[in-house]
Amino acid sequence: MTSEEFDQLRIKLPQWVEESRRHGTEGKVASYIPELSKAPIEALGIHILDGQGRSISAGDCSLSFTMQSISKVFTLILALLDNGEEAVFSKVGMEPTGDNFNSMLKLELVQPGIPFNPLINAGAIAISSLIAGEHSLDKSARVLHFFRMLAGNDTLDYDYDVYRSESETANLNRSMAYLLKDNGVLEGEVEEVLDVYFRHCSINVTCADLASMALVLSSDGVNPRTGKQLIPRRYVQIAKTFMTTCGMYNASGEFAIQVGLPAKSGVSGGILTMVPGKYGIGLVGPSLNRKGNSIAGVDLLQTMSQHFDWSLF
Repeated sequence: MTSEEFDQLRIKLPQWVEESRRHGTEGKVASYIPELSKAPIEALGIHILDGQGRSISAGDCSLSFTMQSISKVFTLILALLDNGEEAVFSKVGMEPTGDNFNSMLKLELVQPGIPFNPLINAGAIAISSLIAGEHSLDKSARVLHFFRMLAGNDTLDYDYDVYRSESETANLNRSMAYLLKDNGVLEGEVEEVLDVYFRHCSINVTCADLASMALVLSSDGVNPRTGKQLIPRRYVQIAKTFMTTCGMYNASGEFAIQVGLPAKSGVSGGILTMVPGKYGIGLVGPSLNRKGNSIAGVDLLQTMSQHFDWSLF
């Protein structure tokens, strides 16, 4: 981040947040997980972090929220660390689906019956089965430790109300998991795997936590503050490619055109994104569009990217 750009962001970001916040009235907070419906629809916050430790925050950046699908990026990386590429991609594919994130249509219609990619629900459930550990609590403890390391925050923990709410209402995810088991994709007992999945989706974060995790990806797996390689560059490359092609659900193509950055959204309203080689960005705006992405958050990122010419394309 250049000093000129940093100064512009510091001056303009509060105004941009308030302008984008107005779009929140156009959407709805997620309600299919009942606990998520309690989120404030008007909220919008953002945190930007660079490799020198400089940061800018604006809006409701102290609001805590669960990672939901954003966690899928990092469980994919952990599964790659545990198993390697060949084993992981024998269970999930590498292609966008064009379907909703919770669709199981192609599991039945397209052979060999594996999820198209690791960022849809079916793919993330398959990935959760590949996390090393003797039982679900052991696997979940490894996931939480990994996330804490990347965020630089040892206090990260689960939102148990959201965890229970997800588990109690997850009929569609259970259907997918049992179909994956029947297809020979899922390793382990279905309920054990689902417990790992529900737990990592319900890890509580702030925008600053997401920005720290994004900064590691932006820096090719290196923690720029310590110089330590936390993730192999190859696995970061894989993760960022999936974020670009699949990270914003079935609005990923539109996001690539309008914003042009690797990103991953979650139905709690969070978005993790980055400008590669520069900085990590975490934001939250719980009001969602019909594709499941934060309306105000996408608008804010589009404003910033176009103003500073951040698009990779």
